[in-house]
Amino acid sequence: MKTRQLEAAQLDQLRGLDSCSVANAIETFDVRLRNQGFTDSSVRCMFPDLPRMVGYAATARVRTSAPPMEGNSFYYRLDWLDHVLSIPAPRVLILQDMDDHPGLGAFVGDVHANMLRALECVGLVTNGAVRNLPEARLIGFQMFAGNVSVSHAFAHIFDFGKPVVVGRMEVQPGDLVHGDLHGVQTIPLEIADRIPAVAREMGEQENQIVRLTRSADFTVAKLRAEVGALGQKRKETKR
Repeated sequence: MKTRQLEAAQLDQLRGLDSCSVANAIETFDVRLRNQGFTDSSVRCMFPDLPRMVGYAATARVRTSAPPMEGNSFYYRLDWLDHVLSIPAPRVLILQDMDDHPGLGAFVGDVHANMLRALECVGLVTNGAVRNLPEARLIGFQMFAGNVSVSHAFAHIFDFGKPVVVGRMEVQPGDLVHGDLHGVQTIPLEIADRIPAVAREMGEQENQIVRLTRSADFTVAKLRAEVGALGQKRKETKR
């Protein structure tokens, strides 16, 4: 799969930004609605203290609840790993649990976390469950999930390499993904290289307001003037 890639230095710049700053910057480009492109509160960060996660999306879909018609387990397939390797590194596995009530069983635990890490995956995002958290944290493998489960139940991948939806976030294979303790979002590749500069500028503008609120001579009148000047500057920049 051919995916537009950023330079390593550009990925590092994105990794240096918190997800809220990235989201603020994306909004200025008007490339999507402001209620799209990020996970909702049904998906949470398992390791808030780990570094920010940036990578390209490999996608798969699982089911965990229903047993097979025959036997006591599903056939374990490995062809989905070829799809993972078709995505540029660093990679992030986006795993949609398709059950009516996702998260009964966990597909990714210590074994799959190590497998994915060996395939240059830096993390996992799923609306389903994960398990073996200490082992995943030990290797620095970030996980965002709907819940934690003690069992893998009947977890099995049934397709991969297709668009998925996790926590209301729509993801295509090869999408650029950014995540930290606040959540996960996709970064449109056509603007990704411009996000760091815009985020830094917006951050400095917001810091001006913060510094005013912490100053000894703070007044509401000064706050109105500062906010008004900031709003005008952003309008002029967008032109």
